[in-house]
Amino acid sequence: MSPFAFGGSYAEATESLIEAGAPVDVFASASIRYMDGLEGMGLIKEDSRRNFATNSITLIVPPHSGIHIDSFQDLLKNELKRIAIGNPGTVPAGRYAEEILKHFKLWDKLKDRLVFAENVRQVLDYVARGEVDAGMVYASDVRIRPAEVKVVVTAPDESHKPVVYPMAVVKGTKNEVPAREFIALVISDYGKDILKKYGFEPFLRRNKR
Repeated sequence: MSPFAFGGSYAEATESLIEAGAPVDVFASASIRYMDGLEGMGLIKEDSRRNFATNSITLIVPPHSGIHIDSFQDLLKNELKRIAIGNPGTVPAGRYAEEILKHFKLWDKLKDRLVFAENVRQVLDYVARGEVDAGMVYASDVRIRPAEVKVVVTAPDESHKPVVYPMAVVKGTKNEVPAREFIALVISDYGKDILKKYGFEPFLRRNKR
């Protein structure tokens, strides 16, 4: 199999690389939408597609923030001037953040305070360095810098679409057998234990959707 390559889920770039015949064996994404796009273009082996993990979206603040926040509604406080989220146009976590803010009827009220980041790690960095007053990231990302950010609240399930991570074998791979074996490893009990260690929850349903 090819070496691992990690990066944000930029749909256009990923699809272009795979469509151009880049030597990719397995594609895993933080977005079902991007995987659906590849499947619609006939670029993955549909029977290999599996959802392998889930996540949560958390509201975080700098650890020594002097602003008292304990809910999403508190984002309306005048003291909060800058709130970081991933760019909803390119970052899956940003789209979830938009859904959450719209669920709580906050999106239009907070638009002028939002700072769009290129990826979730950038949001985490902004909050950790105190460059923004709050941010929204995956629960798994908080584990990277637990002493540098403080979790205020986790978004309720009903406030956004489920955060699900799909993976699949890419058509044209010369390593289909090991690629399928890798996916089987990730969704095995061994793989689930590793995912839990890093803050992810295993996807429990067996069907690909």
